[in-house]
Amino acid sequence: MKKFIIIAFIILGAISCTNDFSNWNADPKKATEVPASTLFSNAERNLVRTMKNQNVNINIFNFMAQYWTATTYPDEANYDLGTRDVPGNYWDAIYRDVLIDLKEATSILNAEKEGMSANLLPINVNQLALVSILEVYSYHVLVDVFGDIPFTEALDIDNPSPAYDNDTDIYASLFTKLDAAINDLNTNEGSFGSADFIYDGDVSSWKKFANSLKLRMALRTKDGSKISAAIASGVFESNADNAAFQFLASDPYANPLWENLVQSGRSDLLVSDTFVDVITTLNDPRTPVYMGDNKDPYVGGPYGANNSFAAFTHLGDVFHEPDYEGVILDYAEVKFLLAEAAARNLGGVTSAETHYNEAITASIEYWVPGGDATTYLAQSSVSYNSGNWEQSIGMQKWIALYSRGFEGWSSWRVFGYPMLTAPTTAHSSAEGLVPVRYTYPADESQRNGDSYDAASSAIGGDKFTTRVFWNQ
Repeated sequence: MKKFIIIAFIILGAISCTNDFSNWNADPKKATEVPASTLFSNAERNLVRTMKNQNVNINIFNFMAQYWTATTYPDEANYDLGTRDVPGNYWDAIYRDVLIDLKEATSILNAEKEGMSANLLPINVNQLALVSILEVYSYHVLVDVFGDIPFTEALDIDNPSPAYDNDTDIYASLFTKLDAAINDLNTNEGSFGSADFIYDGDVSSWKKFANSLKLRMALRTKDGSKISAAIASGVFESNADNAAFQFLASDPYANPLWENLVQSGRSDLLVSDTFVDVITTLNDPRTPVYMGDNKDPYVGGPYGANNSFAAFTHLGDVFHEPDYEGVILDYAEVKFLLAEAAARNLGGVTSAETHYNEAITASIEYWVPGGDATTYLAQSSVSYNSGNWEQSIGMQKWIALYSRGFEGWSSWRVFGYPMLTAPTTAHSSAEGLVPVRYTYPADESQRNGDSYDAASSAIGGDKFTTRVFWNQ
């Protein structure tokens, strides 16, 4: 009994010596501090997953571009976006799952500068620049989808109702941020190494990506000086430069398309008749890669209808592979951008037809190594038409961007090709139209001769209107 009394006094004495019990339930196996490299890796993964996903709850851009259509749940293919709050879920995925991680990575990297040895400082600067580049990409996507968004007051946990900034002002800030990041990159130093799942830490590749992103954004705003600056600094030069996240063959690092098409056991997606009707007339060597062989000949599912999965053409085999890479910007797109710049006489770029041919060739070589681009380009239905370059570039860029719904839809908004129409079953606000195209100022000198139709100009105001939603 005496022994137990002594033990009790020892325990009571130990307890009386501290009032801090905060660590008693801490799990030593779970990290409480995360390195910047882990946050960067997670932001990359979440960004590419969000861009590559095809799920009616979060990403429907392959519907908006009318590449694919639905079977059981056609609401979103009919432009009814309120059933499952797709816009809100997409918004959350970029702000919450990407930008917050990048913001925290920046804070950690800045804090690490204090007391850092001189030989490590260049790596830290490169890491900060890479974070900035991904932030620019993420905000650029948000602006292109939603228009005005929270930017200067965004990501502040103490401010649940941040102000919305003007989309044109945001783009100006993004260009400034991107230029600063490009200038900070030191291609003789390292960055995140193997924690970077896009370029494995290669700073030269990131510089090309940043300039190619700048080129894309500069074509959105029709800014010739920024176009020429991006080209001079160095854009993509081959498919080896493509910005692609390499997914793995097993969860949780598999391609989200595999999750949608295979792991789920569901049969929700088909190639749309819009796409099938275009590509099957062109003898396109990418056709058997883009589409499955379950139907001979190919039969596209009527866009927006409640379709039978067995009755129509399925997506190609490559999209059913768990480790299929997720591309967010590629060489073919860069060449199409250069063709557009030349056609618009912007940035000192010339030879639109050459860039156009090289864009198509790059796309075919990516999808079908060894594919015959020369024969394809020789067709009158494919060869470049300088008298109607909008149609030439618009149609072929849309085909090359197949499965990259956001950019396919964005390309349609610029060129208006192919001629997409809403199904008869579409949401009443559609009024027979698909989501609005980019629009330009009424001042002809600023528009560079672009078409300016009344249906979309009513929504305009800035150099471009960036709304995924109907003008309600």
